[in-house]
Amino acid sequence: VPSSVVVLGGGVIGVEFASLWRSLGADVTIVEALPRLLPTEDAASSKAIERAFRKRGITVLTGTRFASVDQDAEGVTVALEQAPDAAGREPLRASHALVAVGRGPATAGLGLEKAGVTLERGFVVVDELLRTAAPHVWAAGDIVPGPQLAHRGFAHGILVAEAIAGLSPRPVPDSTVPRVTYSDPEVASVGLTTEQATERYGADRIAVSEYNLAGNARSEILGAAGFAKVIREVDGPVVGVHLVGRRVGELISEAQLVVGWEAHPEDIAPYLHAHPTQGEALGEAFLSLAGKPLHGR
Repeated sequence: VPSSVVVLGGGVIGVEFASLWRSLGADVTIVEALPRLLPTEDAASSKAIERAFRKRGITVLTGTRFASVDQDAEGVTVALEQAPDAAGREPLRASHALVAVGRGPATAGLGLEKAGVTLERGFVVVDELLRTAAPHVWAAGDIVPGPQLAHRGFAHGILVAEAIAGLSPRPVPDSTVPRVTYSDPEVASVGLTTEQATERYGADRIAVSEYNLAGNARSEILGAAGFAKVIREVDGPVVGVHLVGRRVGELISEAQLVVGWEAHPEDIAPYLHAHPTQGEALGEAFLSLAGKPLHGR
């Protein structure tokens, strides 16, 4: 276990490693160029994970770019870019640095273009059934633009195998792929963020319910803080679910079904969740959006 680490990048991988190392006793600093951690998640989820990390003693520097990283026998020095309104920033010193600023596809030199496959920034361009521009050539997994997630790749592989076998597989839309950040607390989501839903439907055409896990008995037993947030189109289906808390990744399958089947909160509200479970938090959020809140809004 390193004594101290600077993590460059506050996306999923950076957040997961920062959480892991802190749990093992390391001093951890995260440097993220964008204004918040987990920038592809809902802003409320980002705020919650940043608050939780600070309580755990993890230093979070958002809106901060690094200029260089130098290594010597004693460790690493990370120089930060100077903000326009800042008098100066001291370099960060640590025993180790982790570079987690994203991944790119390793498709160069494979002869894909010669085979008639279209590439954009190294990613393979496909249709909804993962067919490329070249006849009888499909692409699956992380080389297809979208979430770089193992379970998405598995589903892609099944789709392609069924297509080759002459079956009629259904597409795997990224909008219903569940996302989980395995940190402490966990962050899980499926569907649209509040910002995306507002952009698609308009601010007056979405409704949001957020249930704090402080009112959830199982979360109290676990000593877990967080929330369940559900977004719906007004008089329409649930379009996004966002969860923060311990073990909430286990709840995302239910949320995936709700979003994927375009269920309305009124359809889900009558179904019971066992007590005491964290799943009750989702149930209460659905009840609230259906106009039947149990414990207030």
